[in-house]
Amino acid sequence: MNIYRSLLVWLLIGAMIIVLFNLVNVPKKTGEEIIFSDFMSRLENSEVENVIIKENNITGQFKDGKKFRTHVPEYPDLIKILRSQNVKITVKPTEQNPWYWNLFFSWGPIILLAVIWIFFMRQMQTGGNRALSFGKAKARLASEKSVKVTFSDVAGIEEAKAEVQEIIDFLKAPQKFQKLGGKIPKGVLLVGAPGTGKTLLARAIAGEAGVPFFSISGSDFVELFVGVGASRVRDLFDQAKKNAPCIIFIDELDAVGRHRGAGLGGGHDEREQTLNQLLVEMDGFETNQGIIIIAATNRPDVLDPALLRPGRFDRQVVVPQPDVKGRLEILKVHTRNIPLDEKVNLEQIARGTPGFSGADLANLVNEAALLAARKSKTKVEMSDFEFAKDKVLMGVERKSMIISETEKKNTAYHEAGHALVAKLTPGTDPIHKVSIIPRGMSLGVTQQLPMDDRYTYSRDYLMKALSVLLGGRAAEEIALKHMTTGAGNDLERATELARKMVTEWGMSERLGPLTFGKKDEHIFLGKEIARHKDYSEKTAIEIDEEVKRIVIEAYNTSKKLITENLDLLETLAKTLLEKETIEGSEIDALIQEVTSKRTVQV
Repeated sequence: MNIYRSLLVWLLIGAMIIVLFNLVNVPKKTGEEIIFSDFMSRLENSEVENVIIKENNITGQFKDGKKFRTHVPEYPDLIKILRSQNVKITVKPTEQNPWYWNLFFSWGPIILLAVIWIFFMRQMQTGGNRALSFGKAKARLASEKSVKVTFSDVAGIEEAKAEVQEIIDFLKAPQKFQKLGGKIPKGVLLVGAPGTGKTLLARAIAGEAGVPFFSISGSDFVELFVGVGASRVRDLFDQAKKNAPCIIFIDELDAVGRHRGAGLGGGHDEREQTLNQLLVEMDGFETNQGIIIIAATNRPDVLDPALLRPGRFDRQVVVPQPDVKGRLEILKVHTRNIPLDEKVNLEQIARGTPGFSGADLANLVNEAALLAARKSKTKVEMSDFEFAKDKVLMGVERKSMIISETEKKNTAYHEAGHALVAKLTPGTDPIHKVSIIPRGMSLGVTQQLPMDDRYTYSRDYLMKALSVLLGGRAAEEIALKHMTTGAGNDLERATELARKMVTEWGMSERLGPLTFGKKDEHIFLGKEIARHKDYSEKTAIEIDEEVKRIVIEAYNTSKKLITENLDLLETLAKTLLEKETIEGSEIDALIQEVTSKRTVQV
């Protein structure tokens, strides 16, 4: 379509030049055109004032002021007659255009049409080449100058760095490993949650390796036309063989490496043909010496088993969520070029961001820097990091939202209930902040931050977490004598947690250490679409009863705590209504103050 559009534009330009040529060459016509006999009659009657003779054309003016023009045949006596009538005679020579002007207007249209034809044919050939280039791989070859990321820019994943560092050492000094009979791994699969730094680690490998580095996305293999994906795999490995030793990095491998025979598309599915070609290239009859494949995915569970066997992806390197030490190192990397205030404590920020990935921490630092810039500060302060953390964890403050006093009171008692149960229940995560300022989708929030990173959870801890979740509803029921929809999300989370305790983690004494319900996950949809019921109706009833018992037990615990400490609840709620946001240390001070008053009264 673009070819024909370009051709049409060029044709219009050519037509305009030809029209311009005709307009330039047309002589300017002045005066009324008369026939030669009328001219001679008026000449004989002495009505002609002056004439201008140019070849066979005569222009002039009558004595009454009117101008005229006429064409004169071969008439030798014309000059004599004009002189006899005392007519002023002017004779002009024939105009001679420059030679280049004549050449341009003589050959210009022909040359223009030739250029248009050549352009059109070239576009047609280019279009044909494009059609043939569908099978070419879209891999980008990274040069040493273009890649500026090194291992010094990657923090918090030291074990993963050590694994890939060995690959780089092998490429730089293969004799060190070969003299002991060691063989370089053919493939390394980087596995980890989104944002943990898999792609960043691959960029660092490109910056450190000093060998050609081809990077391509898994989705780049997939095309509308059948067979293109397999062709692109072949072309990619052909390019790699010419540049060996080299590294191929495939990002989002699950886009092309999903389990075969899943039912969508059958055995002739385009993705399967692409995967088959990838399997052959990685470990087929042809050995690809010096080609190392590094791939990244956050869904290793959907990959085809043939792709994960030794000889293809020999190593699976887990890129985990960073711990406290890792988060501190990541914060140091991202704040290297940011002017920080002396009071900024990165260790405190690292401890207060459990569960944050590397991408989350980068976003946190960026939000803090943007906030400091909006306030025209010269340095990023600790308050900027606190605000950024609240924004990331709890959402943006909705200051423009108008809330009635009744709803504000409901929210204050609800959040005070969460905070009170958390404070009075030993073993729960410490309260960081409580706010009744609307953020995101919630009217208020109670934020708990664990002291340490947790990897397993005890039944006792989960029961206490259920009590904290249900503390808001219990506070509404006891202090305000009514229930609101504000506890909807709390109830949903509590029910889901209790059901997992019963069906997945075997934490029910009544049902024992068993799991119930197999996940029915479609390999191409990638998410759980149903839960296969592999138990009887009687067991289903028992599961429902046990889930209900656990939730009611936790709810009664919350109600008991709030009933026994109603004065604390009132104090926390009133302070929230007054300040809107209170820190964990302030809650401790309020509880200490009320407890002291109780002791004095006793």
